[in-house]
Amino acid sequence: MKLKKEVIMSKGLKISLLEKEKVIGRGYLYIMKNELHKQPSLIGYLEDIYVGEKYRQKGYGKKIIQTLIEEARKQSCYKVILTSRYGREKLHRWYEKFGFKDHGKEFRMDL
Repeated sequence: MKLKKEVIMSKGLKISLLEKEKVIGRGYLYIMKNELHKQPSLIGYLEDIYVGEKYRQKGYGKKIIQTLIEEARKQSCYKVILTSRYGREKLHRWYEKFGFKDHGKEFRMDL
């Protein structure tokens, strides 16, 4: 038996929300191909969605996440996933307003 390594290309997009050239919010969308699926085969992974504390409750986070989801649609992703830590129930309810559902459990190993 042998292991074969292949480089699988993905791409990413960063959305930044600026006020007077200062970044006050951001979010990342990474597009990955899942070769187990014929069509569609692209997955969107949202990461590091953030709005500065001073700028929260103004709809900026909503604008960022909606833009990231729309970009995933434009790229023909068949699903969008994101992760969030336990204990962030308010944030989890906010994600559910966009249609996200608790679908599993994340396992992590810090290296």
